[in-house]
Amino acid sequence: MAALRIIFMGTPNFSVPVLKSLVKAGHDIVCVYSQPPRPAGRGQKERLSPVHSFADAQGLQVRTPKSFKSDDFQAEFVALNADVAVVVAYGLILPKAALDAPKLGCINIHASLLPRWRGAAPFQRAIQAGDKKSGVTIMQMDVGLDTGDMLSVREIELEADIKASQLHDRLSAMGADLIVSTLDDLVLGKVTPIPQPEEGVTYASKIEKSEGRIDWSQPALTIDRLIRALTPWPGVWFEHSGERFKVFAADVLDQSANDAPGTLVGDQLQVACGVGVVQITELQRPGKRRATAAEVLRGYPIDAGTCLNVSSIKH
Repeated sequence: MAALRIIFMGTPNFSVPVLKSLVKAGHDIVCVYSQPPRPAGRGQKERLSPVHSFADAQGLQVRTPKSFKSDDFQAEFVALNADVAVVVAYGLILPKAALDAPKLGCINIHASLLPRWRGAAPFQRAIQAGDKKSGVTIMQMDVGLDTGDMLSVREIELEADIKASQLHDRLSAMGADLIVSTLDDLVLGKVTPIPQPEEGVTYASKIEKSEGRIDWSQPALTIDRLIRALTPWPGVWFEHSGERFKVFAADVLDQSANDAPGTLVGDQLQVACGVGVVQITELQRPGKRRATAAEVLRGYPIDAGTCLNVSSIKH
């Protein structure tokens, strides 16, 4: 298959395997677009996005516009004379002029089975909702939010205990593999675009940091899904004695409790919920390292009967 002139557009770690796959397949990456460098870390030094860093290492041209509203940015995009633009977790809205510029248009790799979970956080919301399956959809982009015609789809079953980090890696690798074969088929005229069904549309809203606070009045199963969906980012936490404890893992126990939600019903961080009980198995105190519950409790015992719902927090 002849090499295509490709504009690649992506920003986070999720996007890097896709770019690697296109490079390995021998395509001509004429330009990489990524989000501008952002302040990060304690020193707040500007840090390149993962895609930007990889592209630099490959000697690829990188552009980092803050938006595509400028006529100059749009003209530069059009002037690349690309066959296709491949977009995955880029983070900027493309105007119609950009969508129409490449010969084959702009193609997006979306981490869900569209039309379910259109939007910013598809695989995290799938875990939160307890979905039994997920996957990747490659679609022709239009001016809507993840509304374009579907070009190819690949599906996987989800284990009941799957974590966001695991699903992130699986879907990223899946998209990296599927885009290569999809582009081949597209050039050969073997792809029939399929409009998305009108039924089954859901939206995966952007995750806010405030969502990470555990509400113990929720069912244990809901809390477990929250922990698996929002770890490692933005993180899930509870309050105790003026401190914020970050939670990395928990188990749903096969038991019930009559105690008020947030009450410890055992000496190993078993917590009563609105319905059921969760046992926290991995957590982190402020200023300490991530550790198992047993390790934390050896140095900081929390007795059964303690209520974790404390409003004062040390920042």
